[in-house]
Amino acid sequence: MSADILRSSEFVTDAVALIVAEARKAVDERGVFRLGLCGGSTPKGVYTALANVALPWEKVQITFGDERCVPPDDAQSNYRMANETLLTPAGIPKENIFRMKGELDPAQAAGEYERLLAAEAARSGEPRYRHDLLLLGMGDDGHTASLFPETAALEETGRNVVANFVPKLDTWRITFTFPLINAARHVCFLVNDPKKEPVVQQVLAKSGGYPSERVAPESGRLTWILGNGK
Repeated sequence: MSADILRSSEFVTDAVALIVAEARKAVDERGVFRLGLCGGSTPKGVYTALANVALPWEKVQITFGDERCVPPDDAQSNYRMANETLLTPAGIPKENIFRMKGELDPAQAAGEYERLLAAEAARSGEPRYRHDLLLLGMGDDGHTASLFPETAALEETGRNVVANFVPKLDTWRITFTFPLINAARHVCFLVNDPKKEPVVQQVLAKSGGYPSERVAPESGRLTWILGNGK
């Protein structure tokens, strides 16, 4: 499949516009907007701006593409960052926010999240939970979510969420898997670092063997918003 590439000089504005358009479309068509969030520093400004948009937030369902194995109030927590910039400012109902419990044993936390998504999918008559929009970042090593090079989770073909040990960081992460990622209606990479351009080009050409190359929605869209770092 071919990806839509948006080279943006207004990274936050363009990212927010895409999210808002998908939100309104999903709510109109299905009554709910399933939004998967990515962590890291790149989306902070996007989430802060998005929180100021008048959307039917009570109809937005939030998931997390990955989480560090830390409590929710830890500075490294993806949930904490999203909560401070988007979830609390926008007033998203707590019952609509599906937090990965990084404070638990990694396998236990992944299992709980797997069951939660399975229950939501069953309510909708779906074989697998399907995001309306899943936001992803990309690291210097081509990883996305916590699907790092040379880790076991890269080869997962059945489960939606797993605990993944990352040797280079000597730590566990909880992460979405490719089957879940590729079930999304729309996946959007947010990359706002020109230094990553060589890796981006290899990922787009599927020539570098990077994990991000495996993101290919089976019956959905793939978009890259590439910023200039501003």
